[in-house]
Amino acid sequence: MRAKQMPWSSTRSKSQLLLLLLFCTLSLLALSFPFFFSSPSDPNPSSSSTYTHLHPRLPPETSFVLSLENFLTHKAPTYRISEDTVRSALQDDVASFDDRKFVKEMEWLHSDPYYPLNFPIRVYVYQMPKKFTLDLLWLFRNTYRETSNLTSNGSPVHRLIEQHSIDYWLWADLIAPESERLLKNVVRVDRQEEADLFYVPFFTTISFFLLEKQQCKALYREALKWVTDQPAWKRSEGRDHIFPIHHPWSFKSVRRYVKNAIWLLPDMDSTGNWYKPGQVSLEKDLILPYVANVDLCDAKCVSESESKRTTLLFFRGRLKRNAGGKIRSKLVTELAGAKDVVIEEGTAGEKGKAAAQMGMRTSTFCLSPAGDTPSSARLFDAIVSGCIPVIISDELELPFEGILDYRKISIFVSSTDAVQPGWLLTYLKSISSTQIRKMRRNLLEFSRHFVYSSPAQPLGPEDLVWRMMSGVATLPLPMLCLISLSPFEGAIRYICYAHC
Repeated sequence: MRAKQMPWSSTRSKSQLLLLLLFCTLSLLALSFPFFFSSPSDPNPSSSSTYTHLHPRLPPETSFVLSLENFLTHKAPTYRISEDTVRSALQDDVASFDDRKFVKEMEWLHSDPYYPLNFPIRVYVYQMPKKFTLDLLWLFRNTYRETSNLTSNGSPVHRLIEQHSIDYWLWADLIAPESERLLKNVVRVDRQEEADLFYVPFFTTISFFLLEKQQCKALYREALKWVTDQPAWKRSEGRDHIFPIHHPWSFKSVRRYVKNAIWLLPDMDSTGNWYKPGQVSLEKDLILPYVANVDLCDAKCVSESESKRTTLLFFRGRLKRNAGGKIRSKLVTELAGAKDVVIEEGTAGEKGKAAAQMGMRTSTFCLSPAGDTPSSARLFDAIVSGCIPVIISDELELPFEGILDYRKISIFVSSTDAVQPGWLLTYLKSISSTQIRKMRRNLLEFSRHFVYSSPAQPLGPEDLVWRMMSGVATLPLPMLCLISLSPFEGAIRYICYAHC
């Protein structure tokens, strides 16, 4: 969806506004150029083939558990970090950092003819104490086989952590040796004054689910103090800091103190059940896809499953949800017992995963209704299974909408139409076999954009994060606004800060 334009201050002169508008227009053209020539829609992107040629290697690892095991035993950072989370930054520290940042910006201004249109994005990754990073990863690794650990609604805790493990995939890529990385649109910098953005590698989801409630809240407060004491945070009030807060329950007790930061979210939750008003917005935050629960159905798999897709519509999951997810029980009532339709209550564990994977690979359409929030991991399971998603979630914001056209791979149905007697199945049966084959080919192409991996792949979700993030990082903080671009939408987002 298009972002809303923020109101301009009444104190701005017309000449200033005209000059800024001209600058923004030129910025849009300049920034759009590299995007159009490396569009994710290109089935044979030259960048991808170039990386593959220059970096021949084994197939990427897409299993969170296996990738994490390799990371912890062979690649985890060994730097020594102070466990002190009490010291506050002195005003002199902030002033000194601000001076260094100003010198660096002036250096870029005079040496780079395209500044502030920075490519690649420069990201500083905080080296936080181990209690916020490695210790939490080890905690997951040492306990993930305990499948009896369930949430209050019966969902397996460790599977939820895997679904929301975007914090691990992004961090592992950013801190990997440059010789092992394939993404070239983002680089990690060692000096804070050289950074466009700051990444906070705190595992908020693991801590929420695997620590005792009071222990978790205490750790949240410590992490908050550690980050907000940093000179870079104090300089910008967090507006150039990235927080992975991908599970809607995580970091909840201290969110109000980091509301200026860029949040990485599963959706915007326009229902207001999970985020307070003013905490999240499309102007500053980014939606990332869930990590799929099923294996990727590649080109060979899609071809072999073509004749096996005898089920018209498939759904396997929890049949009762809260908030917007109440549509599920209505759909069950409408679709129960219909021919060529499978509606099943989901089960946990490997058997549940296998049943869901088999069902999706033998179905033409996969039902993707809202869950407790407008989004659902099931959508991404369907995409990587070659099953055309039927999205029934009226308030849904999708990942990378500025780049990806979901109409090419999905069917969108309003909640009102979906529960009308006979309407949904009649509509799905009216879709021609030619259109179905075309959408399935598109699914095969689009699936790469939703598979997290190590190393992170060009055009994968980690790559698209930084393509979307480029708009946030293009102008320095002292300027009037940051411009966030969605060149494939043709929209300019103005992110105006309160102190501007």
